[in-house]
Amino acid sequence: MVGGEELTPEAFSAHRQRMVEFQIRRRGVADERVLEAMERVPRHLFVPPAARESAYDDRPLPIGGGQTISQPYVVARMAELAEIGPHDSVLEVGAGSGYAAAVFAELADRVTTVEIRPELAAMARENLDRAGYSRVEVVAGGPEAVDPERRFDAILVAAAAREIPPDLEERLADGGRMVIPVGSRFSQHLWVVTRRGDDLERHRHEAVAFVPLV
Repeated sequence: MVGGEELTPEAFSAHRQRMVEFQIRRRGVADERVLEAMERVPRHLFVPPAARESAYDDRPLPIGGGQTISQPYVVARMAELAEIGPHDSVLEVGAGSGYAAAVFAELADRVTTVEIRPELAAMARENLDRAGYSRVEVVAGGPEAVDPERRFDAILVAAAAREIPPDLEERLADGGRMVIPVGSRFSQHLWVVTRRGDDLERHRHEAVAFVPLV
């Protein structure tokens, strides 16, 4: 119950619509495909049962192991910056509970998400299956656990690196975009890397706060 309201599927849907309108659209995310994806994905299925009444608050929530599910606005903003198209192949680094991978699956043709913590990889797989995203590939391990010959149209990293990892830049297809938080524990910004043939364009965007990339 939230304020006396029973948490039915209809109530969750209403909360999700308000989340998109007031916490995402009004904060500047304008890509309609991203907004529609955020409205379709049931975030309450990707948080622990005790946190479900807060599932559509615009804040990170704990999922165990010292990790969190990212706030909805940040997921939407990263998806917008990645410019994920319907025919794209996406790599997510840091599956967490699987929520962001579900959003990306609404936008892309193929999504692979990697998670170095086996217990979180198992949680992500279970959550994605329960929410109807069984076609998302969940890999227990880091990016190196994915076929090194594969290249991706979009790479999204859900943890902050001290600097942009060259090995991830190498995984970008021509025209591919990577969105990654970069900086120290106390000062991070989103960066977008775009591959143009052999050249890489790098642009800094807004400040964020993520757990460190390990």
